[in-house]
Amino acid sequence: MSPAERANRNRRSSRRRGAGAKKTAHGASPGSSASPGPRMRTVRETSAGGLVVDGLGGPPEKLCAALIGRTDRRGRLLWSLPKGHIEQGETAEETAMREVREETGVRSSVLAELGSIDYWFVTEGRRVHKTVHHYLLRYLGGELSDADVEVTEVAWVPLRELRTRLAYADERKLADIADQLIAEMDHTRLPDADEPGAPRG
Repeated sequence: MSPAERANRNRRSSRRRGAGAKKTAHGASPGSSASPGPRMRTVRETSAGGLVVDGLGGPPEKLCAALIGRTDRRGRLLWSLPKGHIEQGETAEETAMREVREETGVRSSVLAELGSIDYWFVTEGRRVHKTVHHYLLRYLGGELSDADVEVTEVAWVPLRELRTRLAYADERKLADIADQLIAEMDHTRLPDADEPGAPRG
């Protein structure tokens, strides 16, 4: 073998050895200055809530929904649907009714499922995968209250204005689903409107 052939063979061997070098986070080789940070723990959380509607069975233009407003870190008031964590022993439907009551002050009953939203966020060194189950609820009684410490304001908002009020696109899609369900609903099969705490006239 000539000296030139031996040199080419050695170069090919070096390239093959380098290609197999083990990589760490961000593609850095062991021994490099880059060091990966601690691995984040992933947790799953499940919540429930929904769209509580007053005026079902009446004129469509009088339908309204109870929304909550929270102030974000930039001082903006963001309107959304009431919701919260599912407690041990609760069904998602029970949580939705409880959270509506705690965050808005009104009582309600579940009529139908609207759908679920899931998303990821990072907090306190954890990656959280959160799923929120939403329901269409009928207003049964009570007065709006912003007594919940996490809520800045509460308001009855005409159903036709929800898309301009709700801050989050996923919740605006749920409002569209609620519109369809309400339009298709057999209002004669709704809970008795004459029961104690029935909707306001």
